[in-house]
Amino acid sequence: MTPMPPSMTHPRTVADFARMPGHLIRRVYQVSTAMFAEECGNLDLTPVQYAALVATRAHPRVDATRLCALIHFDRSTIGDVLDRLESKGWIVRRPSPKDRRVKLLSISAEGRRILEQVQPAVRRVQVRLLEPLSLNDRKIMVRLLTRLADVHKDILPG
Repeated sequence: MTPMPPSMTHPRTVADFARMPGHLIRRVYQVSTAMFAEECGNLDLTPVQYAALVATRAHPRVDATRLCALIHFDRSTIGDVLDRLESKGWIVRRPSPKDRRVKLLSISAEGRRILEQVQPAVRRVQVRLLEPLSLNDRKIMVRLLTRLADVHKDILPG
C-alpha cells in the first residue's frame, strides 16, 4: 500500500483537508443525493428506497437480510425503509412458508409503476453527476469507484 503524502495525513490548511479523498467522496455523495432529490423528490422516493425497489423487483421473495447484502445497506435500519415502502404500497411483505419469522418481499404493481416512472429521472441524475467530465473520464471514474467499492466490500454492510 502506498503511504499517503504528509499533507494528507496531517492537514495543515483547509486546502489540504479539501483535497482528502474521503472528504471529496462525501461532497460528491451530497451532490448526488441533492440531484436525486431534485429529480425524484416529487415521488417521495429516496436513493435507498429506489435501490430496495430495484433489488426487490430483480429478486422476488427476497428477505430483508439478503436485500441488505444486495444493496449494501445496514441491517439495523432496513426495517424503517421497508416500513415506508410498504406504507406507500410499493412492496408487500409476507411470512416465509418455511419460517414465519422471516418476511419475504415482493414488489407491488404500484412499486413497478413507480420504478418505470422514475427511470428517466434516475438516468438524468447519473448524466448530470458526470456531465462535467469527458466521456473517457466518466468511464475511468466509474471504473475507479467500482474498484474502491469492491476492494473495500468487507467494510460495507451486506
